[in-house]
Amino acid sequence: MKKLSANIRLFFREYGLLIKSVPPLLLTLFVGSVVGMNLLANKSIDTHLDWLALDAGIILSWLSFLTMDIITKRFGPRAGIMISIIALLINLLFALIFFIAAIIPGVWGESYVPGSETVINNALNGTFKGTWYVLLGSSIAFAVSAIVNCILNYLIGKGFKKNPNGFVAFALRSYVSTGIGQFVDNILFAFIVSYHFFGWSLVQCLTCALTGMLFELLFEIIFSPIGYRALKKMEKEQTGEKYLEFMKQKKEGFADESAH
Repeated sequence: MKKLSANIRLFFREYGLLIKSVPPLLLTLFVGSVVGMNLLANKSIDTHLDWLALDAGIILSWLSFLTMDIITKRFGPRAGIMISIIALLINLLFALIFFIAAIIPGVWGESYVPGSETVINNALNGTFKGTWYVLLGSSIAFAVSAIVNCILNYLIGKGFKKNPNGFVAFALRSYVSTGIGQFVDNILFAFIVSYHFFGWSLVQCLTCALTGMLFELLFEIIFSPIGYRALKKMEKEQTGEKYLEFMKQKKEGFADESAH
């Protein structure tokens, strides 16, 4: 029992050090993109093709994976997964806040259209309030895809014996892990939510997952040089050295809950 208590304190000490180590802007972009993409997922994109269905969440989801890749490269896959859990919990908190805002009596500014006030106001409330299955589906999909992305990113990086910290290594580990991670995210959400509750066909679920993955991967390819420069800046400034040292000591069995 005493050992369990010590391990719990050590775990929360690790979490605290990690949150302090990740640059605030990087953490903000990551959490903000997770919250934003789940809200944008409420809007479907009109592709004018019966077999293709997309949602507006693809506008932001690439940013979640790019920032996750930077965190994983600097701090390791365990850190990437832990920060993803924090982002998921914050997303659930904002979902609760949006739900409360939606059920509070009142009128949205955009609903002031003569003759349509009630319909528009109810639609906006419904958008922000969401439904349990959308929240459940998005949470499961993101959690699983984050684990897949972080582990793949790390394993691919381990395969680079020559210049593992160069741009080619960063790009390849990011592109492959993001592509697979995004597909897992899209396909899980499509089958958990869209197939059962929105009436999507199997073809639409698959094409959404594949097309969404390609769009999101394209965005990451475009912005990955910026991500790489941010990573090199973190390495040059030795950002998060306390956390890395703590994890090294923990691995060797020397860390304790009082470490700082």
